[in-house]
Amino acid sequence: MDTFRNMKTFVEVVEAGSFTAAAQQLGTTTGFVSRSISELESHLRTRLLNRTTRRIALTEAGERYLQRCYAITASIAEAEAEASNAHAKPIGTLRVHAMTSLGQNYLVPAIAAYQERYPAVTVDLTLSQNVPDLLEEGYDVALRVTQGALPDSAYVSRRLGTFYSILCASPRYLEIHGVPQTIADLSNHTCLQVAMPIFSADRWHLEDVNGEHEFMLPDDRFKVNVPDAMAVAVLEGMGIGALPTFTVRSLLHAGALKRVLPAYQLQTLNVFAVYASRQYLDAKIKTWIEFLRDWTDGALSTDEVAREATSNN
Repeated sequence: MDTFRNMKTFVEVVEAGSFTAAAQQLGTTTGFVSRSISELESHLRTRLLNRTTRRIALTEAGERYLQRCYAITASIAEAEAEASNAHAKPIGTLRVHAMTSLGQNYLVPAIAAYQERYPAVTVDLTLSQNVPDLLEEGYDVALRVTQGALPDSAYVSRRLGTFYSILCASPRYLEIHGVPQTIADLSNHTCLQVAMPIFSADRWHLEDVNGEHEFMLPDDRFKVNVPDAMAVAVLEGMGIGALPTFTVRSLLHAGALKRVLPAYQLQTLNVFAVYASRQYLDAKIKTWIEFLRDWTDGALSTDEVAREATSNN
């Protein structure tokens, strides 16, 4: 038995005043309406309506049950409207995952701008180096950084932009050890590397307008697997480091780091937004991805101008 359907039929009978009028409102037959009420009364083991050939009347139990039906149908209508509205209006909690550097330097400013536009959305941001399972861990969107394309998966992905790594050093290090003018000059410097799967462990692949140039790292005095920690090492004057632009953007803006060999870049990286499905996409997820794509384009343009200005100083 479909209890909720029968409850709605019961409400319609009471409001319409007869089985026949209720059947017309519901687009069904009088017999179907009569069976629905009988099923409901049998299920409840109580009479809800007193019937005569000319009219119906609520019993005392029917009067109480009607008020409950009104409350239940109103709650369900509200729930349906709220769920449907989720596809039209950004509202609720948006759970986002990203690697630490990307989150701190790009996502936090982006979230601040996004929430100014969509104040009804709360953002729960998790930063870590591991790759989460969206469904098991309950994330709406995860940002993935990779060289080339993402591996095939059941999830939907959208490329947000392209970043790359650059060589950086602290002003103090460069004052003491000098500024390298060529790739060969790097052999006379302490070169630091982020030990991550997306980066080469023992060499730098530098690119300029003339193509790619390989530089074998002369030593491994210091390695670390998190770009943010490498940025601290470079700030402390430990050597020259290859770091993603999204890790050093604020440090370059502030002048705390200087770009080394500014004609070259390393390790082109693609950033993807990954989410579960295109079908019935929640409005907060849809607007977040669209906003992030536009915001990233603007941030990349701003960073490019800043890097050029920094490299000319």
